[in-house]
Amino acid sequence: MLTPIEVTSLNDPGVALFASLTEAQLRNRLELEKGVFICESPKVIRVALDAGLQPLALLCERRHIGGDAADILRRAGDIPVYTGPRDLLAQLTGYTLTRGVLCAMRRPAPPRLSDICRHARRLAVIDGVADTTNIGAIFRSAAALGIDAVLLTTNSCDPLNRRAVRVSMGSVFLVPWTWVEPADYQQRLRELGFCTAAMALTEDSLAIDDPVLSSIPRLAIILGTEGDGLPAATIAAADYVVRIPMSHGVDSLNVAAASAVAFWQLKG
Repeated sequence: MLTPIEVTSLNDPGVALFASLTEAQLRNRLELEKGVFICESPKVIRVALDAGLQPLALLCERRHIGGDAADILRRAGDIPVYTGPRDLLAQLTGYTLTRGVLCAMRRPAPPRLSDICRHARRLAVIDGVADTTNIGAIFRSAAALGIDAVLLTTNSCDPLNRRAVRVSMGSVFLVPWTWVEPADYQQRLRELGFCTAAMALTEDSLAIDDPVLSSIPRLAIILGTEGDGLPAATIAAADYVVRIPMSHGVDSLNVAAASAVAFWQLKG
């Protein structure tokens, strides 16, 4: 570990990764090999390191250097470690650090769809979900309930968004994932041997406990945006439309809650 660098100014150029860059700038769509994401809290950073992700710099409250973050600093190698008092770091980042530690990491290149699907039996497709909390929660359920991989349409939120990573408790590093285009992913999945199941409350939908669903060898479960759900064209193109029966006049579940029910019931 290098000697920690004391942050004395909000304008210190060394901490720009943690302070001045937006999520879009960190992501760097044009040059993915230069993309960065921010990982928050010791537990989540450990999961990322265990998954082989590359750390670039650490921002750590002074009191955690010899405490909660000590093992992380040893594992991270010779990367810059910036430190300072809690109040100054909160001013720098715009929020109070969760457990006092942030790690800037190199964004991994997303795998090809064919590679991610090669040995998979159950996929989750996140179609147009823009809320970072829901993205993180869906990934956590996917990891816990045996989903083999996650696909996200390009109009969905980035799963390496700082908040999505934190809500997932690092599960975004445990489940393979990649991007797909909204217009053609169902056809591409069929070519790879998958049936698609769109989660939607329609009159002709199957109940989620219908035995035909769990018997399908390779199934992609499609989850839609929080407000309007899946587009009509996506529902029409699916092999199956699936509903979670509701009680007490409740119209639907939050997409993150629905994902957990679907993953458990349809895991096959």
